[in-house]
Amino acid sequence: MRIAPEGWPFILPGWALVAMGAWGAGTWGRWLWALEVVLLLLALWLIVFFRDPVRSGPRGERFVIAPADGKVVAVARVEEPMYLGAPATRLSIFMSVFDVHVNRYPVSGTVELVRYHPGKFLHAATDKASLDNEQASVGIRGLHGRVLVRQIAGLVARRIVTDGREGERVTQAERLGMIRFGSRVDVFLPAALHPVVRVAPGDRVRAGASVLAEYPE
Repeated sequence: MRIAPEGWPFILPGWALVAMGAWGAGTWGRWLWALEVVLLLLALWLIVFFRDPVRSGPRGERFVIAPADGKVVAVARVEEPMYLGAPATRLSIFMSVFDVHVNRYPVSGTVELVRYHPGKFLHAATDKASLDNEQASVGIRGLHGRVLVRQIAGLVARRIVTDGREGERVTQAERLGMIRFGSRVDVFLPAALHPVVRVAPGDRVRAGASVLAEYPE
């Protein structure tokens, strides 16, 4: 199983605690095995959380691919002044602590904006989180124009990792970054391009595999 590099500082200490717990249970008594079970479950969860699976699915300039695993919590018409400077369709994906947290580029193109904004740590599934929470915005100019991806921290998340740099050429479904632990990713598409949305609130999507929207041919 491929593991995101950000995970090793958590995974290795977690399994070290498992080893120490097993030694302690064997040395001091069976009452410590209950703690050992908790430590083992935590260590296994860390591996699940930081997994970085290879993904395949539809590719091409007409498709906008999901940048995150999780549940679609909103599809809304909004104003996006930071990068698009125009009305936009916003698609919001909430990632629970059991979802893969590696984020991927929804389209191929050139990164024109990378901006970090410190903020609060409200529940990421709420609309207010899109404005007030810690977040990082990545603007990409593709064949059909601009697309904005916004990584938003949640109640537990305290670290957003964004790989891209302004001027860099990126490829659809490649890694964009990740968020630790439990969070949300928004995708903003220019409303003037009339993207055809292929998901609805409540749908589950997979980063790099599920189609969020298509541009008319």
